[in-house]
Amino acid sequence: MEQLAYSLHLGSDKNRKNISRKNGKNNVSGNTSLSNNAIQNARQLSKVDKHNYRKYDNEQELIEIIRGTSSPFEDVKNLYLNEFEEARLEYNSKQTRPSRMIDNYFENISNNEKKDLACEIIIELGDKEYWDTKDEIFKKKMTNVYTKQAHDLELLVPNFKVASAIIHYDETSPHMHIVGVPIKYKNKNGMEKHVGKSDVFTKESLKTLQDKMRTLCIEEFNQEYNLDHSLKQKRKGRNKDIHISDMDNYIEMKKQIEKNNENLKQANKKSLELKQNSKEIKDTINKLKISKLNKDNYILSKEDKDSITRFINKVDSTNKEYDKIQTLSNTLVNANEQLKEKNNKIITLTENNKALNLRVESLNNIINDIKSTLDYWKDKFDKLITFLHSKLYTWYDKDDKYIDVVNDMYEDNVLDDKDIKDLDLNKEKDDFER
Repeated sequence: MEQLAYSLHLGSDKNRKNISRKNGKNNVSGNTSLSNNAIQNARQLSKVDKHNYRKYDNEQELIEIIRGTSSPFEDVKNLYLNEFEEARLEYNSKQTRPSRMIDNYFENISNNEKKDLACEIIIELGDKEYWDTKDEIFKKKMTNVYTKQAHDLELLVPNFKVASAIIHYDETSPHMHIVGVPIKYKNKNGMEKHVGKSDVFTKESLKTLQDKMRTLCIEEFNQEYNLDHSLKQKRKGRNKDIHISDMDNYIEMKKQIEKNNENLKQANKKSLELKQNSKEIKDTINKLKISKLNKDNYILSKEDKDSITRFINKVDSTNKEYDKIQTLSNTLVNANEQLKEKNNKIITLTENNKALNLRVESLNNIINDIKSTLDYWKDKFDKLITFLHSKLYTWYDKDDKYIDVVNDMYEDNVLDDKDIKDLDLNKEKDDFER
């Protein structure tokens, strides 16, 4: 199983402070070690626009847009208009002094040194070593993987609105640049809805997001490529989910271990004896006398012959013990390979299961939000019916403005026959229609 690296990086604004810039100028390199790739204003957004869409070198054929247009700058401006214009107008309507009004929220935030205009998130799966061995067709399949990642990001962080998502295929490995705007809702001061990077992306929430996104990414990658790769960084307890009894040759291995434990002891004992006997046999051979009739022959006594014969028999016996141990060794090797294979499957299945659970959890959150919204409006509607009922129940003694309201609502399908029945006015329905 091949393991891939995964990276989700959020642009940082650590170098915002003047002291950081000053320290950077005093360095030999002229730069500070603190990263400063956040999108703090329109000027920096323009740079991101040119880089992401490759306007510097005019190599748009090597990129792929999966969200937004060829201008991330305009995409963000349009997002500001769609998301904040209503809140801006509402805010301005409450102001008594023109100086406190906001003419253009995009420009207002761009000129605000305390806020980031937008955020850029870079997502990358696999490193140069992995992608160097892959052709263009293989690489381009990452479009589907990264498209799902952009969707996952919105699902996991609904307060982060994606304006632009562009994949680069012209660098060491395929990666995606996402530009969006984090939004904080229901603010008591200022606009009810405004930009809020520090509220949406905290240190803890970003760590949780990275963990969830990497789990979803490897599952989406394996599904797209029909592979079983895993992530390089292992999770705690990851390799503890397999039970040895699940291995096909576990019983055979267990019997072999029990059967050969004693043989292993005997072989070890005989090996020590052979070492000693080997020394004795060498001494015996060195002491052999040369035959007087033929200098190429040696005289071997019966005692020496018996000693050598015993040594040979012990060698044969030890070899048999070795063969038995070799069988055990082969069994253990097979078991180990099976263990690795099953463990790899468990890793893949565990990651797939985690990804599924994340999607179910995110969808449940959306369902709960929708349910809360429906409950809210149902309660409002019930109150409206109750209000109309209270006004219409004694309509003979009042003017007919409420009858006109109900009549209009009925004609516009705001109220239906069931609602009229709930108002207890079925018998008066003809009067309303008249």
